[in-house]
Amino acid sequence: ACLSCALDQEGKAPATLAVQPKLKRASLRKKILMMNNSLPAALIVLTALLTGCGGGSAEDNQQITQVQAKTLRYGQQAVIQVAGQYLRADMTAETGLCKNPVFNTAQSVPGLAVLNCSVTTTGVQAITITGSNGQTLYKGSLTVPQPQVLLATSAGNITVELNPAAAPVTVNNFLSYVGSGYYRSTLFHRVIAGFVAQGGGYTTGLVKKPGQLAPIALESNKGLLNSRSSLAMARTSAPNSATSEFFINLVDNVSLDYQSESNPGYAVFGKVVQGMDIVDAIAAAQTSTVNGFANVPLKEVTITLALQTQ
Repeated sequence: ACLSCALDQEGKAPATLAVQPKLKRASLRKKILMMNNSLPAALIVLTALLTGCGGGSAEDNQQITQVQAKTLRYGQQAVIQVAGQYLRADMTAETGLCKNPVFNTAQSVPGLAVLNCSVTTTGVQAITITGSNGQTLYKGSLTVPQPQVLLATSAGNITVELNPAAAPVTVNNFLSYVGSGYYRSTLFHRVIAGFVAQGGGYTTGLVKKPGQLAPIALESNKGLLNSRSSLAMARTSAPNSATSEFFINLVDNVSLDYQSESNPGYAVFGKVVQGMDIVDAIAAAQTSTVNGFANVPLKEVTITLALQTQ
C-alpha cells in the first residue's frame, strides 16, 4: 500500500512533509532523499516503497498465479479455484469442459476466485480467463476424467467406468439414477451364468421400485460391444424403452450387439474396471424361479450404495 507521509527522526510526521493532494511524487521523493543522512535506516526502506506507489489501477494489476480444479466430475457442478492478485468476480472464462462458466461472487475474494459450471464432457479441455479490463489473464487446460460409479453390493464392491462420448444419453440417464439414490436397495434380480447379471429395478421380494424416469432413446450403434465386463442397459422388446435396469455381460455376447435397424441390440455405455471377480461370484450363485421371475438368486444380492466417485 502507498504511504501518505514521511516520518521525522522521532517517528512523527513533520508538517512540512505532509502529502498534499497536488504534491508531485518526484518532489516528495527528493525531499525524503535529502534527509537520508540524518534519518534512521528504516525510513530509507519507506522511500523505496514510495517509489513503487501508484502503478495503475487494480484492473491493470490483475494477475492469476494458479488454476486448480477442486471438484471436476462429468455431469456435476465444477468447483475451480483461481488464485492470484486483484481478482474480480466480473472476470470471464471460456472453456469447452462445461456449460455456463461463472465466477461465484459469494465465495470469491481478491486473492482467490471460485469458478462454477456444469461439466458436460471428458478429457483435456482448454480454459481461458479474461480480466475485467479485457486482458487475457490465463490460458491453460484442465482434464475431466471418465466418470466412474461405485456399486457397493452385499457381495462386494464393483466399479464401473462410463463412456459419455459414445453414449451420452444413456450415461446421463444412469447418472441421474445414481445421483438421486434410486439404486439403493435394488437387487441383481436376474443372473444367468455364462450370459449376464442384471439389476437396478426391483427391491427385496421382487417388488418393482417406483420412481423410474421416462424411457430413453437406444444408443446401440455407437461402436461399443457387448463384450465381457461391459455395462449395458436392459430394455423390453421396444428399442427405446430402457429406464433404470442395467446388466453386466459375463461373456462376449455378440448376439446382443447392433445388427440392423430391425435387430438393434442393446446399448453398451461402460465397463467394469474393478470387481469383475465379484460379478463372477454373483453369477455363480444358485438361482431359481421366484414369483414368476426366472434366474433369481436364492440369496438376494442387494445394491447398498451407488456413488459417482469421479
